[in-house]
Amino acid sequence: MPLQRYQLDAFTKGWFVGDFTPTILPSNAVEVAVKHYKAGEAEAAHFHKVATELTLIVSGRVRMSGEEVGAGEIIKIEPGQATDFVVLEDTVTVVVKLPCVRGDKYPATEARA
Repeated sequence: MPLQRYQLDAFTKGWFVGDFTPTILPSNAVEVAVKHYKAGEAEAAHFHKVATELTLIVSGRVRMSGEEVGAGEIIKIEPGQATDFVVLEDTVTVVVKLPCVRGDKYPATEARA
């Protein structure tokens, strides 16, 4: 049987496993992405009410919650814990969120219920 091949850029923002379309493997248990960032890009502070998020910095350097994080480090963000994301140099990450819950992303300014 030949390999099943896919291109990462065919998926939304690098997300290729989860309860969304397009996906390679539909799942409500987990979401997985490989994300590429350019220096200077940023994401506003946000949190998840349900999901735990793991972010592996494969290459590059970022700042999360005021702390610098570099290649080889894995950051665990618990439900309710807010963080921002500032790219200090071109960076590649692998992000895993579990479980996969649609709409579970809230601005840090919202009250956490």
